[in-house]
Amino acid sequence: MGEFLTQLAFSFTVTGPIFIMLALGIALKKWGIINDAFTQSGSRLVFTVTLPTLLFLNLVDADIHQLGSGELFIFAAIANIAVFLLFECLAGRMIKVPSERGVVVQGAFRANTGIIGLAYVANAYGNAGIVVGALYVAVITVLYNILAVITLSRSNAASASLDHRYVLKAILTNPLILSICSALPFTFLEIRLPDVLMQSGRYFADMTLPLALLCTGASLDFRQLRQESSHANLSTCARLIIAPVLITIAGYLYGFRDHTLGIIFLMSAAPTAAASYVMARAMGANASLAANIIAMTTLGSMLTCSLGLTLLKTLKII
Repeated sequence: MGEFLTQLAFSFTVTGPIFIMLALGIALKKWGIINDAFTQSGSRLVFTVTLPTLLFLNLVDADIHQLGSGELFIFAAIANIAVFLLFECLAGRMIKVPSERGVVVQGAFRANTGIIGLAYVANAYGNAGIVVGALYVAVITVLYNILAVITLSRSNAASASLDHRYVLKAILTNPLILSICSALPFTFLEIRLPDVLMQSGRYFADMTLPLALLCTGASLDFRQLRQESSHANLSTCARLIIAPVLITIAGYLYGFRDHTLGIIFLMSAAPTAAASYVMARAMGANASLAANIIAMTTLGSMLTCSLGLTLLKTLKII
């Protein structure tokens, strides 16, 4: 029992700060200190500038050996595709409303790896975890955009004409992907930037996770939680329980252990990405359902991730 409580305490050191920052964002919004305009501007600043800077600097400053052999990233792509196909099959049988089918599937497989997942990894493994997490985010972001367009266009025939153009533009203009791709030559060629640039960039990058979490908390719409929806419950269960359990077990069976398996779990245990709402709205799906799923998974992830991390640590798998 003492070992379990020790590991539970460790788990809350990973998830607790994130929960506090989200709660602070909610409180600041309620007190009128920050508003919708700040949240929108802050989120845009994080996505387009500070988060790309954080990923770029961590990769540029990384030891090439920290990136591993690439097995992790190949595994992540295959595992997430498998989970996507599973949810597609289940949704086809269980959900009859076309405008909601793709939203449920997207909410189930599309994790918020770029912010919540990366914050989990940073708290658990520090800068070394962020380096691996950065490439994980790059691979998964490309994949998520492709799979999201596939499921939403299949569920909404009117949006099918958007698929190729939309997904190509989303990938080619994604700031996270661009920053990681531009950093890789520096990493592999072991080119180091001047200290003044690195330090200046660090000042900017250090605001990323606090600002992102504050904006995420402030943007949560609890009115969505009052809307009873079996489809939202289904997607939430799939995102927070089924996906991380299946992906983590697959990673364990493949042979991943310690911090690598921990990163797999933490990334797969993240809540539904906020971008799923934007994508659903752009492609004519049920955007209200997407917002409901984001709110439910964001709150629920604190509990499920803590319990999952505690179990894995107690079993000495990670």
